[in-house]
Amino acid sequence: MAEPLVLLPEMLCDARLYGPQIADLSRDMAVMVAPVHLGERIEEIASSLLDVLPRRFALAGLGFGGMVAMEVQRRAPDRVSRLLLMGTSPLADTPQQAAERDPAIIKARAGRLDAAVSALFPADCLAPGPWRRDVLALVQDMAQGLGVETYVRQIRALQRRRDQQGSLRKLRVPVLVLCGAHDTLYPEKRQSFMAELIPGARLQVIPEAGHLPVLEHPDAVSDAIRDWMRWPMPLR
Repeated sequence: MAEPLVLLPEMLCDARLYGPQIADLSRDMAVMVAPVHLGERIEEIASSLLDVLPRRFALAGLGFGGMVAMEVQRRAPDRVSRLLLMGTSPLADTPQQAAERDPAIIKARAGRLDAAVSALFPADCLAPGPWRRDVLALVQDMAQGLGVETYVRQIRALQRRRDQQGSLRKLRVPVLVLCGAHDTLYPEKRQSFMAELIPGARLQVIPEAGHLPVLEHPDAVSDAIRDWMRWPMPLR
């Protein structure tokens, strides 16, 4: 059997983000979703995950989850057998970007979490189509369940995150960078840049998806994961 697959969700999302993949992939492999909101900093979140994750595992993360995944791999390269990054970035916030996140925290704490979530995930970050409204409604439901304090912690973690470009250049495991062609939050050009940092990484673009391909085009994501899980380990 393949090594266990650990999935890390986007911020303000829970295991339902990966519902289609859990249902599909769990027929062939052990699949688990780990929370990425139990800490004040990405380093703290990664450290707490390593206390409970299997001894060795394949790791996939989307958005904020991808940033945590990079830190998990940096901290425990001997435990992460392969890495899949979706709609994410290795870059740290600039001072200006960090400052621009503060009004969203004020908005959420003023009882407008729904508006803050809508600003975080605007409709145009997803591919156009009949399912866009349903996907955004699920995102709102997951966010409301996790609550304002989770939102604040994750925004603060984004503001304080480290630059991971140097770590990515040192990777020697099979890495897939997966993105949706319609993603306006982390566009294809940025994903291509990230893939070019990583030795041997492959970039795969899903034409019919945006920032949340796991929900927008779940079969394509499951197929990509199955293929990635079969990649041979590189010679060291």
